[in-house]
Amino acid sequence: MVVRTHDADYIEFVEARQGVLRRIAYAVCRDDARAEDVLQETLVKLYLAWPRVNGTGREEAYARRIIVNADLDQRRRPWHKRRSAVPVELLDTPARGGADTEDRLELLAELRRLPPMQRRTVVLRHWLGFSVEDTARELSISEGTVKSHSSRGLATLRARMGEQVGTG
Repeated sequence: MVVRTHDADYIEFVEARQGVLRRIAYAVCRDDARAEDVLQETLVKLYLAWPRVNGTGREEAYARRIIVNADLDQRRRPWHKRRSAVPVELLDTPARGGADTEDRLELLAELRRLPPMQRRTVVLRHWLGFSVEDTARELSISEGTVKSHSSRGLATLRARMGEQVGTG
């Protein structure tokens, strides 16, 4: 019988989910360098909490929560500067719904222009496919606030891009 250590489980989880977590961090932060910083902070905090989180089935949800909180913490820091760059990881991801690269780049650029909470809500609800309830829990806001931010964010994207943006 092979007994797995917490470290082995953690390493396996990170190897399997790091790309997804990086894309989530980028979508939340809208900046490749900050997303890398947030991801590294997330992985450290996740490692420290791993004995408590491992085996619950909520490991990825816990990591997403850390990403959102780390982004909020970084934004509160006085030296926060906004930078924008499109990360390679997002460019080589297959387009959803047959969108071509130009449309995807335009959507990412417009998504970056949304206010932070609208962007987070739109990413969680419409990119990652979370329910209203899960999004509210993930962002620690009410379900009504999720609906409001999502609606405003999608309306802004539609106005800026025409009707190319779906309702998800």
